[in-house]
Amino acid sequence: MHHLHIATACLFNAQGQLLTVRKRGTQAWMLPGGKRDGDETPLQALLRELQEELQLTLAAQDVSALGSFSASAANEAATQVHAHVFVGRSPLRQPVHIAAEIEALQWLALDAPLPSSLAPLLREQVIPALRALQSNTTAAV
Repeated sequence: MHHLHIATACLFNAQGQLLTVRKRGTQAWMLPGGKRDGDETPLQALLRELQEELQLTLAAQDVSALGSFSASAANEAATQVHAHVFVGRSPLRQPVHIAAEIEALQWLALDAPLPSSLAPLLREQVIPALRALQSNTTAAV
């Protein structure tokens, strides 16, 4: 089995919807982000990938760590993906433009039924963690 190490971001719009992307030639919707280059930290890789794929310029203080998650890769057979997942600290205020290998983007409401086209990592690991985080935040208020 092949192992893929990535960094991804949970970014939200003002309506609280999660940004998902679909790479060219694939069917699964996933979080924006990608593989580390050389000796990049996960955070450095994420900030670079967001700039390359979505023309978003974020700083380290704009995101916080959600956690590390693993699941079967959506687009690569016999591959396990291991992701460092970050969450935007506030809703995006800048426009998102698809670039590089991104073919499409869509905003996902977390309180609606989930489409079957989500990548396993997003559906099985990240969205449950986001929902738990939102529940804990709401309960604390």
